[in-house]
Amino acid sequence: MAKVHEALRPIQWLIGTWESVSAKGSYPTINDFSYNEVIKFESLGQPLLNYEARSRHPVSGAPMHLENGFLRVKVGSNQVAFMIAHNFGLVVLEEGEATETTLNLLSKSVDRMSFGKDPAVTAVQKKYRLNSDGTLEIQTDMATTNTPMTNHLNVIYKKVA
Repeated sequence: MAKVHEALRPIQWLIGTWESVSAKGSYPTINDFSYNEVIKFESLGQPLLNYEARSRHPVSGAPMHLENGFLRVKVGSNQVAFMIAHNFGLVVLEEGEATETTLNLLSKSVDRMSFGKDPAVTAVQKKYRLNSDGTLEIQTDMATTNTPMTNHLNVIYKKVA
């Protein structure tokens, strides 16, 4: 295991593998849904964390969503940038601030492949919170070309590694 870079102190609490206990999605234009997800934040000794998320259907186990990225800390601060690529052709750069138990992010740029499905995502806002019981809670809000910023995903994770 790589030594954790000193700059990662504001987000060190995220390091590890997290498995969903409860994962629910909703949006005005789709039916409500549930899913299972495993996310991983890994340190390789740099001032950033490697990130991966894999979602599966709760009954069939079929893959639903995959995203990969990097959560980078501005050295000497609690400012962060999260760069994420989604398997359906979306790329998002989010920026924000971290504390000892929270991470709040807002998209700075959103782009997608030219043949992506409409409506297009135009903004993303995420709130991460480490709860007192050790669980991780993530709330994701999203705006599209048809819908203003609206809650989309609410997930609670337990640390498994």
